[in-house]
Amino acid sequence: MDNLSKCQRKYAMTQVKSTNTKAEIYVRSLLHQMGYRFRLHRADLPGKPDIVLPRYKTAIFVHGCFWHRHKNCNRAKMPRTNIEYWEKKFKKNVSRDRWIKNQLEFLGWNVMVIWECELKKKNELKEKLEEIRYVVDSFSYRKAADNKKMYIT
Repeated sequence: MDNLSKCQRKYAMTQVKSTNTKAEIYVRSLLHQMGYRFRLHRADLPGKPDIVLPRYKTAIFVHGCFWHRHKNCNRAKMPRTNIEYWEKKFKKNVSRDRWIKNQLEFLGWNVMVIWECELKKKNELKEKLEEIRYVVDSFSYRKAADNKKMYIT
């Protein structure tokens, strides 16, 4: 049983932002400080990733722990009212997230998920974001080595 009327619930849900959230803006600011250049919400990619780094072929999603069900996180608690509705909604969100990640990886993109609760630990988040460079650099190195083998033989 919901403790809000349908009209009140609809209004509350319309107030939930999907783009340019505080968490997303924080991650973008951090990326910019680190020297990364990026695009936002590219509609030509599955799921319109929050942040896209074309140079590194990496898509970043900044997920809210509550909405996307971050495992073992205190923010991902189940609401006490209208449980059936929320279970259905959360399953659909998680399923869609998994499908989008698979689609992007199939297209050759690296996918990174940054959880809302990770924003508290700035140094650990910076380390995680720094990994973007190494994934692509190691790929470029392997590709260059393969090209060298082609010319040597």
